Amino acid sequence: MQVLVIGGTGTLGRQISKRAIDAGHSVRCMVRNPRNASFLQEWGCELTKGDLLEPEQLDYALEGIDAVIDAATTRPDDPKSVYKTDWDGKVNLFNACEKAKIKRIVFLSLLAADQYRNVPLMDIKFCTERLLQESTFDYTILQGVAFMQGVIGQFAIPILDSQTVWISGGSTKIAYMNTQDMARFAVAALGREQTIRKSFPVVGPKAWKPEQVVKLCEKESGKTAKTIRVSPFLIKVTQNIVSFFEPTVNVAERLAFAEVTGGMASLDSPMDETYKAFDLDPIETTTLENYIKEYYQMIIKRLREMEADLDKEAKKKLPF
Repeated sequence: MQVLVIGGTGTLGRQISKRAIDAGHSVRCMVRNPRNASFLQEWGCELTKGDLLEPEQLDYALEGIDAVIDAATTRPDDPKSVYKTDWDGKVNLFNACEKAKIKRIVFLSLLAADQYRNVPLMDIKFCTERLLQESTFDYTILQGVAFMQGVIGQFAIPILDSQTVWISGGSTKIAYMNTQDMARFAVAALGREQTIRKSFPVVGPKAWKPEQVVKLCEKESGKTAKTIRVSPFLIKVTQNIVSFFEPTVNVAERLAFAEVTGGMASLDSPMDETYKAFDLDPIETTTLENYIKEYYQMIIKRLREMEADLDKEAKKKLPF
């Protein structure tokens, strides 16, 4: 198929693009800045410059396309509200798909979006799901959670570098998933009629509390973590303060997401029906234990190699 990937330069989007290329599809990626996406061209993707907020650019990007995989979401450094960037962008995309007579759409959503309508990003995901359900598109909705790649920045690196790990006051259990595994589901959907006009949870093998992730990182790194638990009340106060100022509206919206990650509910779901519908083997799905172990083995090996080339004073700064 000729597939357009939206959000191809993102953490998940690049994995989807690579997986689709490897599966034999012709892949076009619409990107804001082609100079930052040269790696996609090296993999075999076609690049087209475009922005979801510019409808005329979408018309060009969709020429000759059979299916769209939408993995786009607001970047942390985007000053605009997610309602502007994400919601208006999704409406423009679907209108352009209707105009181009493209039926097949795979949309990357979030698990339990309907339960957190007061959180802007979750509200947009929920509304986008409803928009697809009320449309005539042959959609597949994948409802994911947090990615294992995010665990590295939040837990693994600070612990290795003897920095403080900040943990929300709640104890949400999260079934982290590797973006490479999520990409398997997104690309597999293209060839599975069983997934058309349906929604599926796509989560990792096990749900983890923050404290459990910290202990796992301590075990694999050989370091003791310094943790600080942040009160949900403090996060809420901060959110209310920054929401008064237009330039920080995106910050306020992202702070609101702490209600999801800091609550008591578990971000997890049974996966038996999902694996069956996509004809994928759960044994191939990455576990967080293996992911963290492989990360520390790789990074510590590199640090050891660097150590041989450093003088005594520089060695004192290494995190081991």
